[in-house]
Amino acid sequence: MGRLDPKRFPRELSVGEVAARSGVAVSAIHFYESKGLIASRRNAGNQRRYARDVLRRVAIIKVAQRTGISLASIREALSALPDERTPTAADWRTLSARWRGELDDRIARLTRLRDQLDGCIGCGCLSMEACPLRNPWDELSEQGPGPRLLDPE
Repeated sequence: MGRLDPKRFPRELSVGEVAARSGVAVSAIHFYESKGLIASRRNAGNQRRYARDVLRRVAIIKVAQRTGISLASIREALSALPDERTPTAADWRTLSARWRGELDDRIARLTRLRDQLDGCIGCGCLSMEACPLRNPWDELSEQGPGPRLLDPE
């Protein structure tokens, strides 16, 4: 295989090109950059320019967000890579394994919510008739506000 045609595949991309190629709004690209998830450099005209590998980072961010991983967790995982490089396939396996526990916890909370939704909101409390069975004398209020049984954090 020969080299990529620089007219068709420039080494660096503008923010609009990154947005178009990644399917992410320009404002989201700027937001990701402000949060330290991606980086750019400024050209002589003071315009942002992104290395082509930013497309992979944006794809990983999108996938992780879609599964419910927080931007803080994504930033922490990406910053743990040597020189904050763009993740390789092996890096992705490590990152995804790292997030597995977080996703399992979220799935467990959602399952509890689904299973208890029709009878109780996790003791916030909306039913004086039902809650004395789950929360006699409002003992859970000592643990703090909100639905203590569904979100024990």
